[in-house]
Amino acid sequence: MGRLLRGVARTAVVAGTATAVSGRVQRRQAENLSERDQAIATNRGEGWAEGAQSAHTQSAPPPAQKDPVEQIKQLAGLRDQGILTEEEFTAKKAKILGI
Repeated sequence: MGRLLRGVARTAVVAGTATAVSGRVQRRQAENLSERDQAIATNRGEGWAEGAQSAHTQSAPPPAQKDPVEQIKQLAGLRDQGILTEEEFTAKKAKILGI
C-alpha cells in the first residue's frame, strides 16, 4: 500500500506542477496577445485618423472656376447699376482675363 500511495503522490505532484506551468504560460501568452492587440488597435486608429484627414483634404474639389465671360457680364451689370466705377470694372476685368 505504501508504494501505491507514493505513486499516487508523485503523480499528483507532477500533475500539479504541469498545471501551474501551463497556467503561467497561458497567462503570458494572453498578456502578450493583449499588448499586441492594443498596439495594432492604436496603429490602426492613428492610421485611420491620418487617412481620414488626408482623404478629407484631398477629396475636397477645388473651387469651380466660373466662366470668365459670365464674370465679366456680372461685373458689367454692377457697373451699369452704378455699384462699380469704370476704373474698378476695368481692373477686375483685367484680373479675370489675366492681363
